[in-house]
Amino acid sequence: MRRTDRLAALAQILRDGRLHLARELSAALGVSQRTVYRDMDTLVASGLPIAGARGVGYRMTAPVTLPPLNLSLGELEALQVGLAIVAEAAEPELQGAAQSLAQKVDAALPEDGAEPPDGWGFATYPFADAAHGFVHMPPLRDAIRARQKLRIGYNDPDDHHSLRVIRPLKLDYWGRVWTATAWCENANDFRLFRADRISTLEVLPELFVDEPGKTLADYAKTTG
Repeated sequence: MRRTDRLAALAQILRDGRLHLARELSAALGVSQRTVYRDMDTLVASGLPIAGARGVGYRMTAPVTLPPLNLSLGELEALQVGLAIVAEAAEPELQGAAQSLAQKVDAALPEDGAEPPDGWGFATYPFADAAHGFVHMPPLRDAIRARQKLRIGYNDPDDHHSLRVIRPLKLDYWGRVWTATAWCENANDFRLFRADRISTLEVLPELFVDEPGKTLADYAKTTG
């Protein structure tokens, strides 16, 4: 069972308002009690009204839920742009609501098969930082579809600036931060580029085709 489905199943079980022990939940879902503890922490952090603790049990006190929603990447991006605007410019009460809503969205997102780098995770990055990357999302997506090379100006975590020519292969979402998996022609290797760290982006006229060692399948082998 995917984590997003497991979280939904946990929330559904707790909606009856009764007290549920972790061992009962783990048996019902076929996972360890440690996994249940982690999932309960995630649900509580997402804002669900859950009371209880490890060794005592858990129950939902006042459930208010929406039916499951299937969002496209574009819809998710639009939601994050709206939250970013409200969180940066609105009155304090709405800013807090935007932060809380973002945490709930982050907690409900499906997990990727690969673990993100250390220090990355849901609800980690401030909205102002994430908003810097939104402007680059449309050309990144278009370049992936058209298999078109890009020249980007990039600031690494140490604020070192460089110009790179890349072959964008995939976009991933890591809790308000989007990353582009790409073949970097400067490094002659695969690299992950955070969209919010891209300072300039130029679409080059040159297209690229699959070459041995430079495809998304080849990248998957390096992370598997």
